[in-house]
Amino acid sequence: MPKITQKIPVIVLTGFLGSGKSTLLQELLARENGQDTAVIINEFGEVPIDHDLVRVGRGELMRTSTGCLCCTAGSDVRGTLYELYEAVESGDVAPFSRVIIETTGLADPAPLVNQLVAGAMPAMGLRDHVVARHFVLAGVVTTVDIITGEITLENHFEAAKQVAFADRIVLTKTDLAQDPASKRDIDLLAEGLRQLNPAAELTDRHGEGVDLDSLFVPRNYQPASLGEDVLGWLAMDQAVSAEGGHAHGKGGLSRHAARVNSFVLTSDAPFAEANYKRFMDVLVKAAGPRLLRVKGLIALEDAPDKPLVIHAVQHAVFPAVQLEAWPSEDRRGRLVFITDELEEKPVRELFEAVLIGRPSAMERLRNAIGLGPKPTRDA
Repeated sequence: MPKITQKIPVIVLTGFLGSGKSTLLQELLARENGQDTAVIINEFGEVPIDHDLVRVGRGELMRTSTGCLCCTAGSDVRGTLYELYEAVESGDVAPFSRVIIETTGLADPAPLVNQLVAGAMPAMGLRDHVVARHFVLAGVVTTVDIITGEITLENHFEAAKQVAFADRIVLTKTDLAQDPASKRDIDLLAEGLRQLNPAAELTDRHGEGVDLDSLFVPRNYQPASLGEDVLGWLAMDQAVSAEGGHAHGKGGLSRHAARVNSFVLTSDAPFAEANYKRFMDVLVKAAGPRLLRVKGLIALEDAPDKPLVIHAVQHAVFPAVQLEAWPSEDRRGRLVFITDELEEKPVRELFEAVLIGRPSAMERLRNAIGLGPKPTRDA
């Protein structure tokens, strides 16, 4: 007898790089209501970080996909959902009541929505028919960071589309706004979001009486209620897919600007704390808005068994969080970079210069990424 007898709701959690998606998901999964949730985490880059940082509690099932779900030829989202379906039917995992897909911060939501809305995209085989019968898109939650939200919306079209497709918009990091001027900026950002998507429900993550669970309650998600722009983007995606231009790389249309670059730096050796701080200081000052996101795990010499979670977005470096232990058997320090017109080579040279302490390499690096030579003192 089939174990899945009714449609399982799928909630898409999206938002630009560094906007707080993983933090929001972590908080949800820590609650009792999150214990029967299947989670799909999609990451941009070769080395997944978020699946290590989101701790999966008892009874949850996680599937991780690297690359970009929104750009995969065929039906990768449907394929992953089918794997979840088979895992339940075979008895490998217990049934779950919902699925949450956390997208990469660069995701275009149009292809995801098209693959999950019944009849929007043609089925590629029996697998897709099974997914259509057993899963239903039941909401899109978009996070917007109040610190970088305005400039991100201005400079990155993906961020604006993520807002436009949402039926729930969550303002994050509002707890960092203490003075009246910052709070006025939040009001202006909220007003801009309402103009971009008047149909979405807007929530202050740190507002009084906020019900986190309500953001992920299944509902009747209707793209038609979100305006003509959303319907137009969905139709455009259907046309592009029909012409075979859905994938990244040669022969396909890239959904991300060619200037966006992703790379990972790893180290088997721990950092001296002073060197780590120097590395981040030089990098953020030099790169600024070109540094879309840095996220990862590093070890310090003073506590190699308790790694630090590193997170920086554009000009903002957030306080490192120390874990009690490494989250997996991989104990390498690793930082995943997503940049805008910032090449890997100078950043890697800076990383190596700080790690092994080569002053000449540091000076070359300062010139390469835009800081120029460090002033010298007169004797």
